Amino acid sequence: MQTSTNRPFLSLILPVLNEAATICEQLALLQELRSRGVELLLVDGGSCDGTPDLARPGVDRLLESPRGRATQMNAGAHASQGEVLLFLHADTTLPPAADELIRAAMTANVAWGRFDVRIDGHQPLLRVVESMMNWRSRLSGIATGDQGIFVRREVFERLGGYPELPLMEDIALSRQLRRIARPACLRERVLTSGRRWQKHGVLRTILLMWHLRASYFFGADPQQLAIRYGYRPRQR
Repeated sequence: MQTSTNRPFLSLILPVLNEAATICEQLALLQELRSRGVELLLVDGGSCDGTPDLARPGVDRLLESPRGRATQMNAGAHASQGEVLLFLHADTTLPPAADELIRAAMTANVAWGRFDVRIDGHQPLLRVVESMMNWRSRLSGIATGDQGIFVRREVFERLGGYPELPLMEDIALSRQLRRIARPACLRERVLTSGRRWQKHGVLRTILLMWHLRASYFFGADPQQLAIRYGYRPRQR
């Protein structure tokens, strides 16, 4: 699945932090993509549980970066070679033949896109949540990192990459991308972990995310929003 210049068509960038419990299983699911020429880069944000050593055999490049999902994804993008960049969360699983789905979307000359999402879990309310996420994204042209955002390299670089925010970096990038073009909204679904929903309760998590996104929309400081979300930003 290489281009005529031997440059990979697709680079998959996986930011991680302390994912030792699941990283081997996650990388095993990505080996078929690697066998078809997808470049896989893992960017570790300072794990203390052995994640890098476990991940090393299953990736093309293992990078270390200061902690922060935006910072890590930008580091991976900078080191990658692909014409298209796919950013995947460590707790999200791609649909079969994701590379071919992205290639087909890109033949329509789109600049970027994302997948529909399914949340792992049996609670009926999760089906409502994921449907609302997909519908809202399709209507607004805004994507979240859970949906597996992919973008042409030249477009990503022209925008300067992900804004260096501790939270809402995916929303901020989507807003910039939307000014260039509407996303390709693929109906094939990624499967994302329901662990945060299960830990805090589905309804409570919905209300928290709505509150955080509304606050961001009205200009709240992303650093403070990150703290409310439960993430302590790294000190600069």
